[in-house]
Amino acid sequence: MTDKIKFEIEFPMQASSNFLHHYLASPDGLSEWFADNVNSRGELFTFFWDGSEEQAKQKLFSKEEKVQYKWLDEEDDDVYFEFKIVVDELTNDVSLIVTDFADEDELDEAKMFWKNQIDNLKHKIGA
Repeated sequence: MTDKIKFEIEFPMQASSNFLHHYLASPDGLSEWFADNVNSRGELFTFFWDGSEEQAKQKLFSKEEKVQYKWLDEEDDDVYFEFKIVVDELTNDVSLIVTDFADEDELDEAKMFWKNQIDNLKHKIGA
């Protein structure tokens, strides 16, 4: 079991779930806001940042609802990051819930990282 702490952050989004899903689950979409470049071969995604690269396995749960990535260099199988799109049945408001894990002393930094990344996404999609 991991010593990392699981956390979730919810972000209201001004976009349709179908539109948003493209930016969360496709290499082209992820390259626009999450990493400098993203390539994929099936469910294996390679993320490039400033000369470094990391690989993750993608798991889609259901179309336009949830996508999960597991870093290949992470030893603990219970550690991943996930995007979940939630649409309120009454108002049709769309929210993005990000789930990730961080060491206790890095929790605030991890939350700030996701806030900044989702701000980049919102700017890219005009939300």
